[in-house]
Amino acid sequence: MTAAPLIVVSGPSGVGKSTVVAAALAADQGVWLSVSATTRPARQGEIDGINYFFVSAEQFASMIEQGDFLEWAEFAGHLYGTPRNPVQERRAAGTPVILEIELQGARQVRLSDPTARLVFLAPPSWEILEARLTGRGTESPQAVAIRLAAARAELAAQGEFDDVLVNTDVLESAQSLLDLFKS
Repeated sequence: MTAAPLIVVSGPSGVGKSTVVAAALAADQGVWLSVSATTRPARQGEIDGINYFFVSAEQFASMIEQGDFLEWAEFAGHLYGTPRNPVQERRAAGTPVILEIELQGARQVRLSDPTARLVFLAPPSWEILEARLTGRGTESPQAVAIRLAAARAELAAQGEFDDVLVNTDVLESAQSLLDLFKS
């Protein structure tokens, strides 16, 4: 039996990955979003086990050592990783899976699972991306500067992806993402 599809959604911070993925999940309850582990502190309103699994650096290191991650990466000074077992279990049961991860992680998934479909979510323009990041107000100016520098590198890597979706409209982008499961 062939495993259900795995779609990896990546793109720069502030492009709307979480918003587009949430809209896709609301439109199709049969798709499952993998919950990542991270060493970064929870933002206001985030819930452990729902938004992320918030773990210590020591716990994360132990998970790496045990091979518990499908992929993991450092981004903006924190570690992020996708627990392997839940993804494999869902796909084996026939449930399509979405990973919402950064560029480093997408590259690791490409190597470990060539059947995964990598989707790059791009902003309509650099100016819009910059406004989104600075307008969030969730991070220091230094953290925003780090994310903007990373965004330039990520935008340059979009050619590595199977598909590029420009996020001009959240609902249209979400539907385009869901359509990829059918193609």
